[in-house]
Amino acid sequence: MKKGFFGVLFAGLFCIGPLFAQYKSTIKNETILYNNVDQLLPLGNLAQLRIAVVVPHAEKYAAFTSQLARYAGITLFDFSKFDEDIKYYNTIIVAGKEDDLDADCLSQLKQAVLNNKKVVLCHFFEQERNKKSLSEHPQSDLIELLAPFTELGQRNAAMSIFGGAAITVGNVKTAQSRLQYSSGENSNLNLGKLTKKIDAIAQEAIEKQATPGAVVMIIKDGQVLLEKSYGYHTYSKDIPTKTGDIFDLASVSKIAGTTPVIMRLTERNIINLDSTMGHYLWQAKYTNKKDIKLRSVMLHEAGFTPFIPFYKYLKAGDVVAVPDQQHQVKMADNSYILNHYYRDVMWPEMLKSPVKPTGNYVYSDISMYVMKEVAEHQTAEPLQDYVQENFYKPLGMTHAGYLPRERFAKEQIVPTEQDTSFRKTLLEGYVHDQGAAMAGGIAGHAGLFATANDLAIYGQLLLNRGEYGGERYFKTETIDLFTSKQSTTSRRGLGFDRWDPNPKNEYPSKLANSTVFGHTGYTGTCIWVDPQNQLIYIFLSNRVHPQVSTKLLDLNIRSRIQDAIYETINEVKK
Repeated sequence: MKKGFFGVLFAGLFCIGPLFAQYKSTIKNETILYNNVDQLLPLGNLAQLRIAVVVPHAEKYAAFTSQLARYAGITLFDFSKFDEDIKYYNTIIVAGKEDDLDADCLSQLKQAVLNNKKVVLCHFFEQERNKKSLSEHPQSDLIELLAPFTELGQRNAAMSIFGGAAITVGNVKTAQSRLQYSSGENSNLNLGKLTKKIDAIAQEAIEKQATPGAVVMIIKDGQVLLEKSYGYHTYSKDIPTKTGDIFDLASVSKIAGTTPVIMRLTERNIINLDSTMGHYLWQAKYTNKKDIKLRSVMLHEAGFTPFIPFYKYLKAGDVVAVPDQQHQVKMADNSYILNHYYRDVMWPEMLKSPVKPTGNYVYSDISMYVMKEVAEHQTAEPLQDYVQENFYKPLGMTHAGYLPRERFAKEQIVPTEQDTSFRKTLLEGYVHDQGAAMAGGIAGHAGLFATANDLAIYGQLLLNRGEYGGERYFKTETIDLFTSKQSTTSRRGLGFDRWDPNPKNEYPSKLANSTVFGHTGYTGTCIWVDPQNQLIYIFLSNRVHPQVSTKLLDLNIRSRIQDAIYETINEVKK
């Protein structure tokens, strides 16, 4: 690589410093682990696991099963002849009290082991006299967890399975390797006071119709301090917002969808950021963009036009309400665009669009359209498939992805705009951005949907500088390079937005520091990662409902919540 690459990299490293993530497991976890066969726990390699969870009563074990679902996709079964139910699963988690775990149950579990399945037995006790193992160890092939049959005991046992809580009691111990969901238990921060501040700001946003609802999530030192939902999906107040709701992330797609792919390809020398568009894209070879370096594209310094309103190019017959052979690309309910419109119209229009001299910062969505094209040409795989296989599935980001209506009920997805001019319908699970919609819902700059929990996992991966759940996804230097300041003309990293050094801008918060990186989204979203404070802040909303409004910005809702977080942290530092 060129000398300039290392010069900028080392400058970024100097700014960030050795800020590795520090998990601080402060909760009292009474879970005991017996016989950790093949060191299976905490569970890893999630992309390869098909997990069946078997409990005697779904309602009584809701705390356990819902906590498991924060880490990975699971399928729930009851105790009746579960041997047949679990046939197509390779990892079995069975939970129950001693009177539930009878000889028949244990026999089915041992059969599962004979069938080459990994089996975890969670034995819950209600009284201290029943606090004993059900199996003979170390001869048994069953991994057994022993925990109190309380809501807290269930949650901690579930976290112990995935490394969200360290096991420190007994002879077999484990370390924390994933997010810990404990509502800030034993945190030294005044979370009651902080929650009241955030509640007031969120309520103000809803009352002044800056957004009908929102989700706020705060993680510090690997522990979830706050995860709270506010308001409703719409102003009709039919569906309350839930913490597990799926939101249109808008431009957060740039750093959570396209950028990790570019990071992976860069560190594996599949692409070189100092090579040009013309080098990687045949269609760009004979255009005014052939000599533009990918580094300039990632920094928004390629001279691209800021925005092309592609929907204004549409002609009569390009969009129809009922699909036919020529209109198979769905943009929303009852809205279908001409096949290959992106390939035949949009991409050529971008390639022939004017460019200004490179080097000046001009934010443009065309940048990530370009990087998606580069990535797909180099991987020979659609972007949406690559990120699922390489990141979302193995990380446990169970709801993250493009085209969410293909996987989830629309009631789980927070609607955005009541589109009156283009698609003429309420957008429910279809990308708000018009260009991304016309490209089939998958674009480099927009189209990604996710929950706050999905983003929290991704944020912790970044905070850990490339490692999560005991697996390494990126080299530390790759994370440092992309997230640190990489431009002489703007605050930006590669793909990532960053703290603004101009104090007048107070961006993203008046109390933020120079290590902070992340991104905002047009629909009213943001994620900010702060290595100095080991902090992740996530805000999700649908501020464009029912129509695009600037009230969320005018009221400074996202930044004021972030200010409140820093104020709470700084109180402890005094």
